Amino acid sequence: MKRALALAALSGALFCTQALARDQISIVGSSTVYPFATVVAEQFGKTTPFKTPTIESTGSGGGLKLFCAGVGIKHPDITNASRRIKSSEVERCAKNGVEEIVEVKVGFDGIVLANSRKAPRANLSLRQVFLALAKQVPDPKGGDKLVPNPYKKWSDVDPSLPDIEIEVMGPPPTSGTRDAFVELAMEGGCKSFDFIEKMKQSKGKRYKAICHGVREDGAYIEAGENDNLIVQKLDANPDAFGIFGYSFLEQNANLVQGSLIDGTTPEFENISDQSYPVSRALYFYVKKAHVGTIPGLKEFLAEFTRDRAWGPDGYLADKGLIPLIDADRKQFAQDVKNLSDLML
Repeated sequence: MKRALALAALSGALFCTQALARDQISIVGSSTVYPFATVVAEQFGKTTPFKTPTIESTGSGGGLKLFCAGVGIKHPDITNASRRIKSSEVERCAKNGVEEIVEVKVGFDGIVLANSRKAPRANLSLRQVFLALAKQVPDPKGGDKLVPNPYKKWSDVDPSLPDIEIEVMGPPPTSGTRDAFVELAMEGGCKSFDFIEKMKQSKGKRYKAICHGVREDGAYIEAGENDNLIVQKLDANPDAFGIFGYSFLEQNANLVQGSLIDGTTPEFENISDQSYPVSRALYFYVKKAHVGTIPGLKEFLAEFTRDRAWGPDGYLADKGLIPLIDADRKQFAQDVKNLSDLML
């Protein structure tokens, strides 16, 4: 036991010594949370004696992989995520010595299926979205059978939709936006078919494979983690659609427009009350072992969780963040304060 304690103390001392070599906060993760974290980082750099944190847009899955790789200056202090951390990721963290993780819910975001303002605005149902993008769909000829997706044009999915080829640019599998889109939008349409919905209880893996399976025949185009690039491509190609967070729609409202989903527009109020069906929570995760060791980390967390940043009238709302309700913001802000107080 004494040997174990001595090794633990030595490990902590080594980390403290190493930390002196890094005087800048390291943040990775979600491309959706990236612009919000960047604004806070810039404000933090201007108003405190600490350096502006470095932020990499790696996607939620990629960020959590880096975050969970270990403790110490070679590993990031914070990872942003546009979905909640998975149990398998918590286990990976623990395996690598990252045992104390603090979760902070930042606010809400809506995932939009957008197109150029040069084209008519689309009004799609969740079922139509699933039929357009799923790898396997119910046989158009009828019966409880699945077939490889045969739909080439939107009008093939439904005659009321435009007679143009299905071309949708979206994030890769490592993205939290992709995870949320397939769970909220595609599964939402998938389970509208009774014979598939019945599989959920008895054939859970099969059900998930069907509802979350994205077609790979060219109709869905993986466009990486750069949402700004998708916006540029939509502006150049009015027939294409793109998938990204509401904040990018807000920032590029002069170029693109969000499709109605089940008759509801992706607007601030609809995402806030979650009447817009493709709404999700945004998070960041903090490595507790780094708080009080990496200079400025607790101060950065305090800045992010102040009402002047993430409140209804805060500077992040101006960037498209949908704030949490007052009680939830107070609770997460208190969690961060408690974390900082432990390190005093």
